[in-house]
Amino acid sequence: MTANEPTPARAPGDRNRDRQARNGRGHYQGDIYADEKAAAAARYYAEHPGITYQQLAEATGYTNRGDAWRAVQKARKAALQQAGAELIATEAAQLDDLFVHAMEILERDHVMVSHGRVVKDDTGAPILDDGPKLAAVREMRQIRESYRKLFGLDAPSRVSVDAEKLGQEITKLLDAATEPEDASDDPDA
Repeated sequence: MTANEPTPARAPGDRNRDRQARNGRGHYQGDIYADEKAAAAARYYAEHPGITYQQLAEATGYTNRGDAWRAVQKARKAALQQAGAELIATEAAQLDDLFVHAMEILERDHVMVSHGRVVKDDTGAPILDDGPKLAAVREMRQIRESYRKLFGLDAPSRVSVDAEKLGQEITKLLDAATEPEDASDDPDA
């Protein structure tokens, strides 16, 4: 093989990582063959209770039991991520429905009722009640908060200890600068 020849494509199960693609963080990326092989290994492992990882490796074409174990773990992680994504999508759809319902209440006019009777103004026109609209706005705000929590947009903010100490030092300096001067230093005293 000369230096001008292209590198051969990676065959399924080929452990030569030098030819494997990396993502932006420098981690090795899987390919469709590796993913399908891991899924097949996980299915085989589930269908054969009590099988060892060495037996799984031999049955599914992995070079050793460690690779077979990693393949099963990879498939488990992918299944959990898929289930988690489906759960989030379901929750988001329910929040969407609640938001639409609150919007419908907000867009409607509501008349004021007192003691079972519609309250009217001097001209006999019913007086509108803003209470249900304000309640709908509060619900819509809480639904939006639920969206932020669901998608992790409300990450807790962290204040470093150094920043807190700096704030205390600034407060001390400001207090010292604004304190009245001592009476012995005052020439008018």
